[in-house]
Amino acid sequence: MNRNKFIWRIFIVAAVLLITYVIVKTILIRSSKKTPTELVQYPKTPPSPPVAGVSKDTSMVQDTARYNALLLHLAHEQPNNKWPVKAEYPLQGALLPYHRIVAFYGNLYTPQMGILGRKPADSMLAQLTAEVEKWQLADSTLPVIPALHYIAVTAQSNPGKDGKYRLRMPGSEIEKVLQLADSAQALVFLDIQPGWSSVQEELPLLKKYLLLPNVHVGIDPEYSMKNRRPPCTTIGTMDAADINYAINWLDTLVQTNHLSPKILVVHRFTEGMVTNYKNIKPLPTVQVVMDMDGFGGVAKKKGSYQYWIAGQPVQFTGFKLFYKNDIDYGGHLMEPAEVLELFPQPVYIQYQ
Repeated sequence: MNRNKFIWRIFIVAAVLLITYVIVKTILIRSSKKTPTELVQYPKTPPSPPVAGVSKDTSMVQDTARYNALLLHLAHEQPNNKWPVKAEYPLQGALLPYHRIVAFYGNLYTPQMGILGRKPADSMLAQLTAEVEKWQLADSTLPVIPALHYIAVTAQSNPGKDGKYRLRMPGSEIEKVLQLADSAQALVFLDIQPGWSSVQEELPLLKKYLLLPNVHVGIDPEYSMKNRRPPCTTIGTMDAADINYAINWLDTLVQTNHLSPKILVVHRFTEGMVTNYKNIKPLPTVQVVMDMDGFGGVAKKKGSYQYWIAGQPVQFTGFKLFYKNDIDYGGHLMEPAEVLELFPQPVYIQYQ
């Protein structure tokens, strides 16, 4: 009997200890929980979704503080409701706005299309180097990179065998430009003047070259003849859908092949050359430059830039200077300091 009482007492003590342990643990758990005001505050803007083929390691993230500072620099430290343009940050390796690009434009077959085909290679590259140095002196904030902007698909007055009013440059000519660029440590832009063809038809044919890290793209709405008239008889046009096709095609190229972001230059000097500009969607993999492509007097060039480039913002801006036509049509060749007064400052400068 005494043994049974002893066992019973042990059972009661064990039960009390167990109940005490449960109560104390419950109190501790509840006291450790944070109230809503104590919860971690996450950024209002969620992180970007992962991009296929690109590491999400923080070493791949751009210096966003410098990026923002340079955009303000381009806006003369006076941002407004249009500039800087609000867009996603680019992936690592993006050239803009960390640099300014100074390009020579043309085609090796003819001097009529620009400075690129007007002089022997050595003197042409020496002149490009001199222009780069002038721009670097004018604005030391942005390192200046030389470029060769080569018309790889030229609009023609002759319809050709397929009736498309365009001529594709042979690979041997494109290779010459690539070799020149290598010797000058320059970028290359392959430009498309579609004629009666289209960006959708022509761009994929340049894939071999666009896989190279220093090769980018230009497209020219002036010679996109959707009205089915011969080039140079009227000014052509492209829609945001055409430009977005190029952006999305380049995006796939960059992601699939683990490339740095590509630059897409779109030439423009009238309202009708680009329709539905608000629908153009740059991506972290593709940086879009709207390039003021008109020639003539300074006031006319500035007006075209103000209305159709700065006034209809997409992402970055460019400005073309004509060695011959700007002077022949009542103006002068604008100096870097004059161009840098534009709002916003262009990051892409092209000489024709």
